Amino acid sequence: MDLERIAITRPDDTNVILGQTHFIKTVEDIHELMVTTVPGVKFGLAFNEASGPCLVRHSGTDPELEQLAVKNSLAIGAGHTFTLIMRGAYPINVLPQLKALQEVCSIFCATANPVAVVVAASETGRGIMGVIDGEKPKGVEGDKETADRKAFLRRIGYKQ
Repeated sequence: MDLERIAITRPDDTNVILGQTHFIKTVEDIHELMVTTVPGVKFGLAFNEASGPCLVRHSGTDPELEQLAVKNSLAIGAGHTFTLIMRGAYPINVLPQLKALQEVCSIFCATANPVAVVVAASETGRGIMGVIDGEKPKGVEGDKETADRKAFLRRIGYKQ
């Protein structure tokens, strides 16, 4: 078995969600979820089919993001995985609904950080072993950083 690191490419003003699912129905269900949960959202979605024709199925509301999702899903090459790249929405806006979809098995990451996917390849296929999301810690939060974190969450409206 071989391991490979695949860097996800996307614009800086976007977020990405990588997940595993089990059914071709995922493409339509995630599309519907996105447009009904965040009206006007810009996104691209790609799903790697794992049997039959083994195509990269795709959808979206933004052609650039849709093509990027396809490009990243092709590079990952793992069956039954999806790449969702969004602009004008954040993972926190859609994760509960995404996790509730019947065919979604797991979420590997949801981030605006640089992310790389660790993929294992065998003679029959590829699978995601994990992700590298962002950078390693540079220290431990102190009183000032705690106060800054709390102020930030209130400034952006996530806490009162």
